[in-house]
Amino acid sequence: MLLNPLQAADGEAALYKVEGGTKVDSQTMKGFRTWRAAACDRCHGANQEGMVGPSLIASLKVLSKDDFVKTVRDGRLEKGMLSFNTNPMVMENMNQLYAYLKGRSDGAITQARVEEIK
Repeated sequence: MLLNPLQAADGEAALYKVEGGTKVDSQTMKGFRTWRAAACDRCHGANQEGMVGPSLIASLKVLSKDDFVKTVRDGRLEKGMLSFNTNPMVMENMNQLYAYLKGRSDGAITQARVEEIK
């Protein structure tokens, strides 16, 4: 089964594609790789369910994409969230990171570790 739950209103392509809950399109895979490389799991947990930092599965249900980008880019130092604005991988793959985490939050991606659709 292929899921494309977030179709943009202006006809853009879906935010992510998922098969069987664990296989994702190449762009969403870049988001997963960015998540791993930036070591976001140190604060948000290996499954994005929260630790020191909040659950991103819950947060992305209410956080707009603009607010997500601002938080990742600028940080929330008062809450312990570092800024990633000097991390080229994160900044270059912000849309992909958002797609991966949104897929997790939406429940389309059923586990943290994914593989690319072949």
